[in-house]
Amino acid sequence: MGKGRIKVGDEVAITATVRRRVTEDRVSVSIPSYGFPHSTVDRTSKVKKGQPIELIGDVTHIDGEWVTVNLGVSVTVNADTLRLYKPPTRKMPLLDKAT
Repeated sequence: MGKGRIKVGDEVAITATVRRRVTEDRVSVSIPSYGFPHSTVDRTSKVKKGQPIELIGDVTHIDGEWVTVNLGVSVTVNADTLRLYKPPTRKMPLLDKAT
């Protein structure tokens, strides 16, 4: 089942492909093993058609090899398309050490 042991409540990432830009802050993406187009907000970057984009959501249901992820709406995909999400780590501390 997917990469790692995925359980209900885990935060997972899906790598989708940008289909087109719908508006200035919204893009349409194609999610692997999900048969419908999905639209998501993308305010931070200016991705172009064909570029990969990472969607992050929480697992809400598992049914064998199919996993339902909440991406604002529920999306059911094959467990092989998911990976556990690990947020980026900070190399430098936010504050300097006290002197």
